[in-house]
Amino acid sequence: MTTGYANKSTVEEIRERFDKDVERFANLETGQQSTLDAPLTLELITSAAQSVNPAATTLLDLGCGAGNYTLKMLSKVPNLSCTLVDLSLPMLQKAQERVTAETTGNIQIVQSDMRELALEPEQYDIVLAGAVLHHLRDDADWELVFSKLYQALKPGGSFWVSDLVSHEVLEVNGMFRGKYGDYLASVGGTAYREQVLAYIEKEDSPRPVSYQLELMKKVGFSQVEVLHKNLCFAAFGGVK
Repeated sequence: MTTGYANKSTVEEIRERFDKDVERFANLETGQQSTLDAPLTLELITSAAQSVNPAATTLLDLGCGAGNYTLKMLSKVPNLSCTLVDLSLPMLQKAQERVTAETTGNIQIVQSDMRELALEPEQYDIVLAGAVLHHLRDDADWELVFSKLYQALKPGGSFWVSDLVSHEVLEVNGMFRGKYGDYLASVGGTAYREQVLAYIEKEDSPRPVSYQLELMKKVGFSQVEVLHKNLCFAAFGGVK
């Protein structure tokens, strides 16, 4: 990581945090309590993928966690062969256990930093990235991962994101952060708000939706689409 991100969590620190929290993240309500509209964005990105690729046979779930996104995708497009990628081995094992029961397709688990992930070209119909890209740091990280995912998609394949985002205008970014803080306080009180904002400051480095859509176009996506945005969270994607 570059010096501009020297105070951010290391990959190992992020891995350790998720290793200890598998059961909570296996429950969408508890695992995504701090995420605005998590059930809605999960529904939207999987519905978008189904709409664009109704005959899909292969799925890559980047940062799969305990498997919630893959399970939702399988409820719409059954029996996909699934590649599950995560930093955390306990998360991968939980996801594999849950997904195995829901598909007759092949399941591969890959424990890897997404920047180091080796992917075969034109292998996947659908790529999902739920609450993972905000762990990327500098521009080189972002372009590397977006390029990898674009190349790994089959022609006509689609890439869908649900994630924490920032904003181009500094004052707007501060305004949304304040409103998000109010939301967190309403959910769990002042201490919870401070806890969540502190780990976002320590662990995450989100980018604006506009930045990510422009990057999708730069690496080759022919079409991009915004599905939803609420404060600091958004769902969007692109078609190869």
